[in-house]
Amino acid sequence: MSKPENDSLFEAPPIGEQERMVEAILFASADPVSVQDLIGRMPHGCDPAEAIAYLRKRYEGRGVNLVKIDNAWAIRTAPDLGFLMQKESVETRKLSRAAIETLAIIAYHQPVTRADIEEIRGVSVSRGTLDQLIELEWIRFGRRRMTPGRPVTFVVTATFLDHFGLESARDLPGLKDLRAAGLLENRPPPGAADLPDEEDNADGNDDQTELFEE
Repeated sequence: MSKPENDSLFEAPPIGEQERMVEAILFASADPVSVQDLIGRMPHGCDPAEAIAYLRKRYEGRGVNLVKIDNAWAIRTAPDLGFLMQKESVETRKLSRAAIETLAIIAYHQPVTRADIEEIRGVSVSRGTLDQLIELEWIRFGRRRMTPGRPVTFVVTATFLDHFGLESARDLPGLKDLRAAGLLENRPPPGAADLPDEEDNADGNDDQTELFEE
């Protein structure tokens, strides 16, 4: 009798051992690792997704947590202990006001073109500002918009989400939260009226996909 196709020729390691494998890979990786990448690294028959579920519970309440960043996973310092790493995490090069405003517009309105950014800010955007954000790997080129000239769009990256401790762009705070934290003046800056007042962003623009080129 032939062996069913869904039966593995090799017995997968126990789930506890799979947890250790996932832990070792994530601990050694500076960048988030996707489940697909874990599948490619681990022995045949392993279930990294199941191992992650167990490992995530095991790390609850610990000094480091297993966190999801975009569609990948990473081991990161617990949010309430971030102050201990303050000296190590200080950014040596501060962003200009233009770069901060540009980054905020891209994060809340992605995917956006350069013309969109200039319309919201009310001033032109220098190439240097966009180059700086790209160099930091906080934004990247998105799909071209299917309009005359097929302008390129910009979106935030997984590196941006990782830096600010966000799982996805949906977790960006609303303007009320930013003002309450003292990060924005009570008087909206130019273009802020176009930003969402709650935790909405361009991820909800799935119905506009026909406007973009794959």
